[in-house]
Amino acid sequence: MTETNAITSVAVLGTGIMGAPMARHLAAVEGLDVRVWNRTRAKAEPLAAAGARVVDTPAEAVRGADAVLTMLYDGPTVLETMRQAAPELRSGTVWIQSTTAGLSGIEELGTFAREHGMVFVDAPVLGTRQPAEAGQLTVLAAAPMRLRETLDPLFTAYGGKTVWVGEDGTEGTASRLKLVINSWVLTVTHGTAEALALAKGLGVDARDFLAAVAGGTLDMGYLRAKAELLLSGELTPSFATTTAEKDARLIVEAGERAGVRMDVAAAGAERFRRAVEQGHGGEDMAASYFASFDGH
Repeated sequence: MTETNAITSVAVLGTGIMGAPMARHLAAVEGLDVRVWNRTRAKAEPLAAAGARVVDTPAEAVRGADAVLTMLYDGPTVLETMRQAAPELRSGTVWIQSTTAGLSGIEELGTFAREHGMVFVDAPVLGTRQPAEAGQLTVLAAAPMRLRETLDPLFTAYGGKTVWVGEDGTEGTASRLKLVINSWVLTVTHGTAEALALAKGLGVDARDFLAAVAGGTLDMGYLRAKAELLLSGELTPSFATTTAEKDARLIVEAGERAGVRMDVAAAGAERFRRAVEQGHGGEDMAASYFASFDGH
């Protein structure tokens, strides 16, 4: 395809918490051929019922595809997967890279894209399981103006809003914004976790805390969402603790490169590490709460 032609086929590499619903929404787009691959095939197989083609290898997924969408754990995982796909990649293929990969990771992926003649689109998403399932993610996208009309049908399929960053699609522009947003999200998560942990330690009813701030400037929807997970004990992940630790460390690394001390993010990464060590890695990142106590 040329950069301005419509995209009629897309390979989705990674069908986890975020990638699976994104692929499902893409498969619902009329006339769009969607192939999906996941390292654990069983996680991809339910997408066949939605009209996607489940394949066994990254190379099979990208064969003949106009676009490739990567939504994997981290930058090294994306690079490894794309190297496996390399024999079937075509020059001119659009690569929508949505994994939170950090600054170093994005640079490596951009280099791979140039070496293979791909059109690299930095397009991380903002949101967790529920907005992904609803097709209401916020897409943070850096792409040249000439590509935006081509990409819009894909972003609209799984996103409720697209925030275009910059005018020339400079590599990493959207990922830098994602790191800033994630620094805020993780800070609020830890703040909620620590407040509820302190309430428990002091014998304060956590719901009294929530009632006291209700409707005021200290109240926010995210506080209530994470607090409810902890109060209900239902920590099915919308964003897993292991992934949150990885993102926290990417934020700290980005700060170091920019000469900015990220003390809260560094402490938060350590909280996540302790929670993972206690066995909460697969739970929602609100499990930062458990890092306030010894043991489990």
